[in-house]
Amino acid sequence: MDGGGEVIPTRALGDLRVSAVGFGAMTMTQTLETDRARGVRAVHAALDAGVTLFDTADSYGPTGDMGVNETALVRALRAVPGAVDRVVIATKGGHTRGPNATWWIDGSPEHLAAAARASLRRLGLPALPLYQHHRPDPKVPYADSMGALRGLVDEGLVIRVGVSNVDEAQLDIAKDVLGDALVSVQNEYSPLSRDSHAVLRACERRGLAFLAWGPLGGMRAAKGLADAAPAFRRVAERRGVSVQRVALAWLLTLSDRMIPVPGASRPESVRDSAAATALVLEEAERAELAGGVGERTQ
Repeated sequence: MDGGGEVIPTRALGDLRVSAVGFGAMTMTQTLETDRARGVRAVHAALDAGVTLFDTADSYGPTGDMGVNETALVRALRAVPGAVDRVVIATKGGHTRGPNATWWIDGSPEHLAAAARASLRRLGLPALPLYQHHRPDPKVPYADSMGALRGLVDEGLVIRVGVSNVDEAQLDIAKDVLGDALVSVQNEYSPLSRDSHAVLRACERRGLAFLAWGPLGGMRAAKGLADAAPAFRRVAERRGVSVQRVALAWLLTLSDRMIPVPGASRPESVRDSAAATALVLEEAERAELAGGVGERTQ
């Protein structure tokens, strides 16, 4: 590994340009049995492939311990000289972990302020390049959560803000409170989950990046994306590539604001995901894929 990275297409993230496909770090520490060494190799493969957006969260991990994933990711990046300076590490706050790996939500201003500071210490950065509110808390007015993030920007602890798992109304509130500090939305979007299409279009109107989590179907593709999305399987077979590569290439055609962030714990899958940026789908293929699962979105 030379650490230099290939050159792949980039897309806008606020004032930055980042790789058109990101790296979702959650699977690096998903279970106690996860192969951590393989996860490190996956990070290094991503760097070699030219990936410059790495997505983590303080709550990603197999237990109630916070910051496990952030620590694993930054250690892997720091093993490559200069890598941290060449990439954008995007983390999140607003989830907590309970006993037996349960997920709780805390969107209180106090928690978000403390969580951001803890992430900053773990990542060892002068400021968080992109801090994302993980999920709206039904117990806390959304404007109050956004106000906490605005305060972190004003303090200089956070440079850019993202929101996640939001609807259009929540996005409007976030924009009103955060102004130009808001640069992205991270919602689920995949061939099997297209419910956030209206939010994607809202991002286009507002000049925001749309980071797609679960772009390969997530739990919806438990039996395999190829079985769940026959149209994508057919195109993949004709092209001689993986169904996953076709899925990411299709997402990239939906909008120039779209940045898929597939989770990856294997170097092979990282390289395959990066290769999706070079797969040009024909118009007939795009039409076939648009109607391949559920309702048409274009």
